[in-house]
Amino acid sequence: QVQLVESGGGLVQPGESLRLSCSASVRIRSISAMGWYRQAPGKERELVASITSDGSTKYADSVKGRFTISRDNAKNTWTLQMNILKPEDTAVYYCNAEVIDILRRRYDYWGQGTQVTVSS
Repeated sequence: QVQLVESGGGLVQPGESLRLSCSASVRIRSISAMGWYRQAPGKERELVASITSDGSTKYADSVKGRFTISRDNAKNTWTLQMNILKPEDTAVYYCNAEVIDILRRRYDYWGQGTQVTVSS
């Protein structure tokens, strides 16, 4: 069983920064991809950023140049550094772990969610 625990989030003003962290109960080398999603009221959950076990990253166009995803294999964690935050970044953020088993079936595990609010 993969359990994810998030930390971070909060209320900030536009232009400020936040750092979200996700800790996994397993070695992240066992996870094919680690990511961050967000969901704003009335909208579908969307991918913000992801990083694979080999270090490849992907970002939503709306956050490129502002957000950075990274991982720490020793600590079994991954982090989303969010800079120059905008009101449109306001959402509940969820960390995600994608696991592919030996039968090539995909499983997604989710953190509990943390609120990020950007407002003046």
